[in-house]
Amino acid sequence: MTLSDNRPVAIEPGEEVANSRVEPTITVSNVSKWFGDVVSVNDISLEVRPGLTGLLGPNGAGKTTLLRMICGLTRPSGGEIQVFGEPVRNNPELYRRIGVMPEHQSTYDFMTGRAFVELNARLQQVPDVKTAVERSIEQVDMQNAQDRSIGEYSRGMKQRMRLAAVMVHDPEILLLDEPLSGSDPRQRIEFQELMVRLASEGRTIVISSHILEEVEAVADRILLLVYGKLAASGDYHVIRQKLSDRPYIVRVGASDVRALAAGLITEPSVESISMDGEGHIQILSRSVRELQLAIPKAAQTLGIRLTRVDPLDDSLESVFTYLADR
Repeated sequence: MTLSDNRPVAIEPGEEVANSRVEPTITVSNVSKWFGDVVSVNDISLEVRPGLTGLLGPNGAGKTTLLRMICGLTRPSGGEIQVFGEPVRNNPELYRRIGVMPEHQSTYDFMTGRAFVELNARLQQVPDVKTAVERSIEQVDMQNAQDRSIGEYSRGMKQRMRLAAVMVHDPEILLLDEPLSGSDPRQRIEFQELMVRLASEGRTIVISSHILEEVEAVADRILLLVYGKLAASGDYHVIRQKLSDRPYIVRVGASDVRALAAGLITEPSVESISMDGEGHIQILSRSVRELQLAIPKAAQTLGIRLTRVDPLDDSLESVFTYLADR
């Protein structure tokens, strides 16, 4: 694990050694980006290799700006970015090897899912459109819904079909900006399983998120951005250990929050539970890993349906700032 001021941090023997033998597909060297007087990304250097990397940080940390520079949509104010050893700007052939899924992207709700993926295949000038579309839709397991209009899809289904469109030209690199935003717990699990499968095929996948739990289940490595700087990088287990003495607040929605609260209050990982003004419970914990296991277990035992499990943004900000100051 490394910190932004290059102070040594104790790590377990062999951490990231195996992965470090693989050539990086993305190299970011002393990259900065500012908009007028606002510094969005501040002198970042990092390498990304095949597998799944989590780009983690609070909202406004510079994650989206960094992804836009990596895929060539935004020019760095300073520094250099290379993908597969080539400069990324003004390199159309290189763009064909990259798939980008922005956080905010409109879909054509009047189109069927298949037509939407076909449109992207034609824009990418894929030689065999029919084969590429069928392969991509099958990868995201949306064959049964491909002929329905996108406007009828749930958010999770829309995300899957958007991903099919992003992958229709079979890119070697996938850059996904907050792909799980607004998804329910089941949709997150399904999406995470899909990411693991795609990464096992040798792709380089970067998933940005402000929620550690979204990426730790799948990421081989985590890059932590705070205030536009690379605050930490390394195996998520090492970063998770840094959180062990920090209070963490998780907001939980369920079909019966009071019964769930009663079922969780005796859990060793739970320090306190309170109700918020929106019908959710807020759980204070210092053992987040144990809490992650306790919540779905209690819900299943009590026959309660979970509708959301999210850390509070102000709690996240505290944790990220703490890590950056270590």
